[in-house]
Amino acid sequence: MSDCINLTGEKERLVEGEGIVDACGGRSTPSADPLSLRERVPEGRVRDGVEGCVAAALACAAGEETEVTWRRDSKGVLTGWCRLPSGEALLPAARAVAELGGRLAMVTPYLPERAQEKGEREIAYHFDLDGATLTLTVILPLEWARVPSLTPIFRNCDWQERELMELYDVQVVGHPDPRRLFLDHSLPHAPFERLVPYSTFTNAATSKVLWDKVLAGEREDA
Repeated sequence: MSDCINLTGEKERLVEGEGIVDACGGRSTPSADPLSLRERVPEGRVRDGVEGCVAAALACAAGEETEVTWRRDSKGVLTGWCRLPSGEALLPAARAVAELGGRLAMVTPYLPERAQEKGEREIAYHFDLDGATLTLTVILPLEWARVPSLTPIFRNCDWQERELMELYDVQVVGHPDPRRLFLDHSLPHAPFERLVPYSTFTNAATSKVLWDKVLAGEREDA
């Protein structure tokens, strides 16, 4: 952990007369504006630099066992995938991504069959990092799931977390405004847990499933 540098204030390493050396080997002064990820990486080493910076930052923030798998498609788009070791690792990992200049793009709850069999659910947090996409996935229990709020770090997470709380059986701890976003208070909590299974909703078959239920109801009433 001694190599964990410049991810949070207490982890910065001061070099006498030369300012701070960060996880990518770049230097800045304590009073300077934060460098973007691209600015941290030496020109011509963006790909390796981005991968190295993110891996070092997440290992320092979420634990050395944290690994990122990278892929680059035929058009040069770089994507990284990381399954965090615990739900508690989400907050420090998100802070590390923010300090690298990352922006939250989307939050996606889903229920793959492998997780459901274990009584678990998964939530994926998608970030943009200078054109690269990084997805952090947390594994949570299927019931009484709790996850820390990222709204204090990424303001655009506000509505996404409120929607998450009202549609699914997930408590977002520390959200500054946990009111319902769209649904009337007369409606039951977490309707997507009951009316449309995750697995059905995420395979784009929702409309067909709902229409089948409507037709079935009409046949019963006839």
